[in-house]
Amino acid sequence: MNNNDIFKKLRVALQLRDDQILEILELVDFRMSKGEIGNFFRNEDHPNFMECGDQVLRNFLNGLVIHLRGTKENPKNAMDVIKQNQETVKKNIATKLKVETKTEFTREKSERSEIKPKTEIKKKPFNSKDKKQTTKIQVVEKVKFKNGKK
Repeated sequence: MNNNDIFKKLRVALQLRDDQILEILELVDFRMSKGEIGNFFRNEDHPNFMECGDQVLRNFLNGLVIHLRGTKENPKNAMDVIKQNQETVKKNIATKLKVETKTEFTREKSERSEIKPKTEIKKKPFNSKDKKQTTKIQVVEKVKFKNGKK
C-alpha cells in the first residue's frame, strides 16, 4: 500500500472534497493546486498520475489533526466536525438531485413542444490537397522538467 492509496482511503472515509483538502493543507502552510491534488487520485496508468510523496501526506495528516481536533487555544470535538461535513455532503447531493430533476423536466417539456423534422446535411469528402500548408512557428522551446518523478 502506497501513499496514494492511504490518501484516497482517508478522502473517502472522511468524505472530503478537493477544496476541503486544500483548506486542510493550508492549515499547516502547505499550498498545492487543485489539479495537483486531483493527480494523486487518478489511476496509475493515467498520463497525469502523480505519486504522492511523503511530505505531502505528512502535511495532510498534520493539517487533518488541526482540522478535526483544533488547536490548544481553540479545541474542537472531532466527531462534531465529521458530522458537520457529512451534513454538507448530504445537502449538496440533495440540491444536485433537485437541479437534475428540474432540468430533466424542462428538457422533456421543450422536446415535446419543439418537434422539428430531421434534415440530412451532406458533408464534403476530405481532400488533403484542399488543406492549406501552414508553417508552425515554435515560440517556446520544449523543456523537460525533472522533479524527481519516475
